[in-house]
Amino acid sequence: MFIKDYFNLTDLQIQQFEQLYQSILYWNEKINLVSRKDVSHLWVRHILHSVIIAKIISFLPGTHILDVGTGGGFPGIPLAILFPNCHFTLIDSVAKKINVVEDIIGTIGLQNVKTQVIRAEDMKGEFDFIVSRAVTQLPEFYKWVCNKVKSKSRHVLKNGILYLKGGKIQQEVEKLGLPVTVYVLAHYSKEEFFRTKYLLHIPLTS
Repeated sequence: MFIKDYFNLTDLQIQQFEQLYQSILYWNEKINLVSRKDVSHLWVRHILHSVIIAKIISFLPGTHILDVGTGGGFPGIPLAILFPNCHFTLIDSVAKKINVVEDIIGTIGLQNVKTQVIRAEDMKGEFDFIVSRAVTQLPEFYKWVCNKVKSKSRHVLKNGILYLKGGKIQQEVEKLGLPVTVYVLAHYSKEEFFRTKYLLHIPLTS
Protein backbone atom coordinates (compact mmCIF):
# COMPACT_ATOMS: atom_id res chain seq x y z
CA MET A 1 0.00 0.00 0.00
CA PHE A 2 2.10 2.84 -1.31
CA ILE A 3 -0.35 5.71 -0.72
CA LYS A 4 1.61 6.22 2.51
CA ASP A 5 4.63 7.09 0.33
CA TYR A 6 2.73 10.23 -0.68
CA PHE A 7 0.91 11.16 2.53
CA ASN A 8 1.32 10.84 6.28
CA LEU A 9 -1.43 8.40 7.20
CA THR A 10 -2.75 7.09 10.49
CA ASP A 11 -3.00 3.36 11.08
CA LEU A 12 -6.76 3.67 10.64
CA GLN A 13 -6.37 5.39 7.26
CA ILE A 14 -3.95 2.72 6.06
CA GLN A 15 -6.49 0.09 7.06
CA GLN A 16 -9.32 1.98 5.32
CA PHE A 17 -7.39 2.32 2.06
CA GLU A 18 -6.69 -1.41 2.12
CA GLN A 19 -10.38 -2.12 2.79
CA LEU A 20 -11.31 0.14 -0.14
CA TYR A 21 -8.92 -1.73 -2.42
CA GLN A 22 -10.26 -5.13 -1.42
CA SER A 23 -13.89 -3.96 -1.68
CA ILE A 24 -13.40 -2.66 -5.20
CA LEU A 25 -11.80 -5.95 -6.24
CA TYR A 26 -14.74 -7.85 -4.74
CA TRP A 27 -17.49 -5.74 -6.28
CA ASN A 28 -15.81 -5.40 -9.64
CA GLU A 29 -16.43 -9.10 -10.17
CA LYS A 30 -20.16 -8.39 -9.90
CA ILE A 31 -20.56 -4.93 -11.44
CA ASN A 32 -18.27 -2.96 -13.71
CA LEU A 33 -16.98 -0.24 -11.38
CA VAL A 34 -13.59 0.12 -13.09
CA SER A 35 -12.53 -1.22 -16.47
CA ARG A 36 -11.14 -4.75 -16.46
CA LYS A 37 -7.78 -3.58 -17.81
CA ASP A 38 -7.49 -1.15 -14.89
CA VAL A 39 -8.05 -3.67 -12.09
CA SER A 40 -4.36 -4.54 -11.82
CA HIS A 41 -3.57 -0.80 -11.68
CA LEU A 42 -6.22 0.07 -9.10
CA TRP A 43 -3.86 1.76 -6.65
CA VAL A 44 -2.42 4.17 -9.22
CA ARG A 45 -5.21 4.77 -11.72
CA HIS A 46 -8.06 5.13 -9.25
CA ILE A 47 -6.99 5.51 -5.63
CA LEU A 48 -3.84 7.61 -6.07
CA HIS A 49 -5.49 9.47 -8.96
CA SER A 50 -8.24 10.49 -6.53
CA VAL A 51 -6.07 11.63 -3.63
CA ILE A 52 -3.46 13.37 -5.79
CA ILE A 53 -5.83 16.34 -5.46
CA ALA A 54 -4.54 16.67 -1.89
CA LYS A 55 -1.08 17.56 -3.24
CA ILE A 56 -2.66 20.73 -4.60
CA ILE A 57 -5.23 21.57 -1.93
CA SER A 58 -5.58 20.43 1.66
CA PHE A 59 -9.24 20.69 2.56
CA LEU A 60 -9.88 22.50 5.83
CA PRO A 61 -12.02 20.81 8.50
CA GLY A 62 -15.71 21.37 7.82
CA THR A 63 -15.31 21.69 4.05
CA HIS A 64 -18.23 20.37 2.01
CA ILE A 65 -17.34 18.54 -1.19
CA LEU A 66 -19.67 17.17 -3.88
CA ASP A 67 -18.40 14.27 -6.02
CA VAL A 68 -20.34 14.21 -9.30
CA GLY A 69 -20.59 10.94 -11.23
CA THR A 70 -18.79 9.05 -8.49
CA GLY A 71 -19.14 5.64 -10.19
CA GLY A 72 -17.27 3.26 -7.91
CA GLY A 73 -16.66 6.00 -5.34
CA PHE A 74 -13.87 7.96 -7.01
CA PRO A 75 -12.55 10.43 -6.15
CA GLY A 76 -14.93 10.83 -3.20
CA ILE A 77 -14.16 7.80 -1.02
CA PRO A 78 -10.34 8.07 -1.12
CA LEU A 79 -10.61 11.79 -0.35
CA ALA A 80 -13.04 11.08 2.50
CA ILE A 81 -10.50 8.69 4.01
CA LEU A 82 -7.77 11.30 3.71
CA PHE A 83 -9.92 14.13 5.11
CA PRO A 84 -12.07 12.61 7.88
CA ASN A 85 -13.08 16.05 9.19
CA CYS A 86 -14.65 17.10 5.88
CA HIS A 87 -18.10 16.30 4.53
CA PHE A 88 -18.52 14.45 1.24
CA THR A 89 -21.64 13.92 -0.86
CA LEU A 90 -21.27 11.33 -3.62
CA ILE A 91 -23.84 11.30 -6.41
CA ASP A 92 -24.43 9.19 -9.50
CA SER A 93 -27.45 8.63 -11.73
CA VAL A 94 -26.91 4.85 -11.71
CA ALA A 95 -28.59 3.36 -8.63
CA LYS A 96 -26.68 0.05 -8.64
CA LYS A 97 -23.37 1.93 -8.45
CA ILE A 98 -24.56 4.02 -5.50
CA ASN A 99 -25.74 0.82 -3.79
CA VAL A 100 -22.22 -0.58 -4.10
CA VAL A 101 -20.67 2.69 -2.93
CA GLU A 102 -22.90 2.62 0.17
CA ASP A 103 -21.77 -0.94 0.90
CA ILE A 104 -18.11 0.08 0.58
CA ILE A 105 -18.65 3.10 2.83
CA GLY A 106 -20.20 0.82 5.44
CA THR A 107 -17.38 -1.72 5.16
CA ILE A 108 -14.77 0.99 5.66
CA GLY A 109 -16.78 2.64 8.43
CA LEU A 110 -16.74 6.14 7.00
CA GLN A 111 -18.93 8.59 8.91
CA ASN A 112 -18.33 11.65 6.72
CA VAL A 113 -19.93 10.49 3.47
CA LYS A 114 -23.47 10.71 2.12
CA THR A 115 -24.75 9.35 -1.18
CA GLN A 116 -27.63 10.09 -3.50
CA VAL A 117 -28.95 8.67 -6.75
CA ILE A 118 -29.48 11.82 -8.79
CA ARG A 119 -28.35 13.62 -11.91
CA ALA A 120 -25.91 16.45 -11.26
CA GLU A 121 -28.16 19.12 -12.73
CA ASP A 122 -30.99 18.09 -10.36
CA MET A 123 -28.85 18.20 -7.21
CA LYS A 124 -29.82 20.80 -4.61
CA GLY A 125 -27.55 22.56 -2.14
CA GLU A 126 -24.25 24.41 -2.17
CA PHE A 127 -20.73 23.11 -1.64
CA ASP A 128 -17.23 24.51 -1.23
CA PHE A 129 -15.81 22.34 -4.00
CA ILE A 130 -17.20 20.07 -6.68
CA VAL A 131 -14.90 17.25 -7.74
CA SER A 132 -15.17 14.81 -10.61
CA ARG A 133 -13.16 12.60 -12.89
CA ALA A 134 -14.00 13.73 -16.41
CA VAL A 135 -17.60 12.53 -16.60
CA THR A 136 -18.26 14.78 -19.61
CA GLN A 137 -16.84 17.70 -21.56
CA LEU A 138 -15.82 20.56 -19.27
CA PRO A 139 -18.30 23.17 -20.65
CA GLU A 140 -21.18 20.74 -20.17
CA PHE A 141 -20.04 19.87 -16.65
CA TYR A 142 -19.82 23.57 -15.80
CA LYS A 143 -23.47 24.04 -16.77
CA TRP A 144 -24.49 21.21 -14.45
CA VAL A 145 -22.78 22.55 -11.33
CA CYS A 146 -22.06 26.26 -11.66
CA ASN A 147 -24.95 27.21 -9.34
CA LYS A 148 -23.99 24.76 -6.57
CA VAL A 149 -20.96 26.52 -5.06
CA LYS A 150 -20.88 28.48 -1.80
CA SER A 151 -20.01 32.14 -2.27
CA LYS A 152 -17.60 32.41 0.68
CA SER A 153 -14.18 30.81 0.24
CA ARG A 154 -11.92 29.73 3.10
CA HIS A 155 -9.06 28.20 1.14
CA VAL A 156 -6.25 29.73 -0.86
CA LEU A 157 -7.90 28.14 -3.89
CA LYS A 158 -11.27 29.79 -4.40
CA ASN A 159 -14.41 27.67 -4.13
CA GLY A 160 -15.29 25.99 -7.41
CA ILE A 161 -14.66 22.97 -9.59
CA LEU A 162 -11.74 20.55 -9.24
CA TYR A 163 -11.85 18.45 -12.41
CA LEU A 164 -9.52 15.51 -13.04
CA LYS A 165 -8.93 15.26 -16.77
CA GLY A 166 -6.59 13.44 -19.13
CA GLY A 167 -5.37 13.86 -22.68
CA LYS A 168 -5.80 17.01 -24.75
CA ILE A 169 -7.51 19.68 -22.68
CA GLN A 170 -6.79 22.94 -24.49
CA GLN A 171 -9.87 22.92 -26.71
CA GLU A 172 -12.24 22.26 -23.80
CA VAL A 173 -10.62 24.97 -21.68
CA GLU A 174 -10.84 27.48 -24.52
CA LYS A 175 -14.47 26.56 -25.20
CA LEU A 176 -15.35 27.12 -21.54
CA GLY A 177 -14.13 30.71 -21.81
CA LEU A 178 -13.46 31.12 -18.09
CA PRO A 179 -10.27 31.36 -16.00
CA VAL A 180 -8.88 27.85 -15.48
CA THR A 181 -5.75 26.89 -13.58
CA VAL A 182 -4.21 23.70 -14.95
CA TYR A 183 -2.11 21.57 -12.62
CA VAL A 184 0.12 19.01 -14.33
CA LEU A 185 -0.17 15.87 -12.22
CA ALA A 186 3.18 14.54 -13.45
CA HIS A 187 4.71 17.17 -11.16
CA TYR A 188 3.26 15.33 -8.16
CA SER A 189 3.87 11.69 -9.12
CA LYS A 190 6.45 9.94 -11.27
CA GLU A 191 4.03 7.16 -12.16
CA GLU A 192 3.73 6.81 -15.96
CA PHE A 193 -0.06 7.09 -15.72
CA PHE A 194 0.16 10.77 -14.72
CA ARG A 195 2.18 11.95 -17.72
CA THR A 196 -0.98 13.12 -19.49
CA LYS A 197 -3.21 13.78 -16.48
CA TYR A 198 -4.29 17.15 -15.15
CA LEU A 199 -6.33 18.79 -12.41
CA LEU A 200 -8.35 21.75 -13.61
CA HIS A 201 -9.43 24.36 -11.06
CA ILE A 202 -12.28 26.62 -12.13
CA PRO A 203 -13.01 29.20 -9.40
CA LEU A 204 -16.70 30.05 -9.13
CA THR A 205 -16.45 32.72 -6.41
CA SER A 206 -14.73 36.10 -6.25
